[in-house]
Amino acid sequence: MADSDTPDLPRLLPDAVHRSVKPGTALLRLETTHAREGILDGAWWPRSRDVGAELPLLISALTEHLGTVTRVGLDGSAWDELPTRVMVDGRVVHIDSFPVGDDTVLITRGDRDHFSLMLVPPDTSPDAARAAMARAVRADNVTEAKQILIDTGSDTPPAPA
Repeated sequence: MADSDTPDLPRLLPDAVHRSVKPGTALLRLETTHAREGILDGAWWPRSRDVGAELPLLISALTEHLGTVTRVGLDGSAWDELPTRVMVDGRVVHIDSFPVGDDTVLITRGDRDHFSLMLVPPDTSPDAARAAMARAVRADNVTEAKQILIDTGSDTPPAPA
């Protein structure tokens, strides 16, 4: 039976996730190796700081590739407001909030399987966001999210036009 036929069973990261972005989908990159040896498993670039609008899109995209997401850990200072849970595709997903400022999102699949995604600030320029996301998904990456954002200029908003 293929992994896609068993959505509730844990799966490894996909071998390749390269699809065109459709309107209303999450801007997400996942590491394309099963090894998961780097610090980060992927990167997410939300369009706004409205967690109620952004998080369901992320969870739906991740569920398609990883299986059922049960919890999401977010830095409370990165969002306008944080609920304690959201409904996504008829399922309750619990939200944990931490004031850590480490520029990551922690995804829990099942009971104990965790994925760490770098959070690219919504107001990041497209070039800086692409560079940061590409670096985050490198299998040999040993750099923390905050440093990747600093190195790529993603931690500062783009200059006004």
